[in-house]
Amino acid sequence: MARRESAAAGPGSRALVVDLIRSSGPISRVELVKATGLTQPTISNIVRRLLDDGVVRETGDTVATGGKPRTMLVINSRSAYGVGIRVGADALTCVVTDTRGGTIGRELVAVSDDLVAQLAALYHHVTAGLGLAPQSVAGLAVVAPGPVDVARGRFLAVPGLEELDLRRELSALGVPVLVDSDAAAASVGEFWGRQVSRDRTFGCLYMNSGIGSGVVLDGSLQRGASSNAGEIGHVSVVRDGALCRCGNRGCLELYAAPAALVARARTIPGLADRLGVRPDDPYPRAFDVLARAAVYGDDQARALIDESASLLADGALTLANLWDLDTLVLAGPGFAVAGSRYVSEIRRRLGESAFSRHVHPVQVDLSSNPRDSAAIGGAALVLQGSVAPGHGPQVAAPQD
Repeated sequence: MARRESAAAGPGSRALVVDLIRSSGPISRVELVKATGLTQPTISNIVRRLLDDGVVRETGDTVATGGKPRTMLVINSRSAYGVGIRVGADALTCVVTDTRGGTIGRELVAVSDDLVAQLAALYHHVTAGLGLAPQSVAGLAVVAPGPVDVARGRFLAVPGLEELDLRRELSALGVPVLVDSDAAAASVGEFWGRQVSRDRTFGCLYMNSGIGSGVVLDGSLQRGASSNAGEIGHVSVVRDGALCRCGNRGCLELYAAPAALVARARTIPGLADRLGVRPDDPYPRAFDVLARAAVYGDDQARALIDESASLLADGALTLANLWDLDTLVLAGPGFAVAGSRYVSEIRRRLGESAFSRHVHPVQVDLSSNPRDSAAIGGAALVLQGSVAPGHGPQVAAPQD
């Protein structure tokens, strides 16, 4: 359990109260006083503002305590909606969620040449199709593989977007626009949607084209100096190994990520032909085929996936030991088919080797929606920054 300290009343108090209602609700005002260390008048003022803003609502249920009945509070799932779009190698995934993290809309489209125009059109098409009033949308988050220049709104690893400030390019949408990495978004989305308590030291391992991670502590994503923390895929696992695009050698993602496994599968005589992997298949499809073959018992495919899982377990062990995690979730398209094999290996490794295993176990789970976790997380980033400012990124309306 993360150490909890009493909170002084201040700008972060609203975020603290929202986070507790989100993860613990239904909850009473008296329970909020005990959980936060804030005074009863402070809690009453914060809750009144949250009720006025529509962020929380009273359930109508009461708890008898021998005195005055206590009215219970929950997050109002319809107070705002967040939109997240994940930019993938060959597709855009757009997801809309409500304030509690429930998905209310989804659309997948192939990437076109004019990506900026396509992002704007996809946003309009999905929100209009759901009948969402413009004022009910808290904003849009566009997420993609890092590194990301969050301050300038640029994706440095996405061809065609390296020099574009997407926040400015999409300002005509009339809603706040955030730009972030897919791993960071997935981490916040899993934390938010699972209603994880802020007392948990929560980690997420994300695998798509690369391998990333995120840690949420006391309700806030740990970002680092430029919001590029958690690049566990660029930790060396092979001394003097292959040169990585990042400039390091022997990086984890060079040996365990989907693209690397597909490349190796194509060098094994007869394997690609036997599995039906064509030379021109993009790596996401080819990896799904490889992972499915492993699940169904193909020895060569299983050997590749199991080696990847063993290397990922090394990364998970490093992450767990650095942060003393008590919860770790695996998310991302790379875990969509053979995620159970990765979960089993990582659970085994952490159970045997985690530094704090004799003090507490590390709970390891698979995302309930690994393919969409980053898009869902993008929506969660917007909502967290809107309804719980102080715990999430700053969300502000675009300036004219």
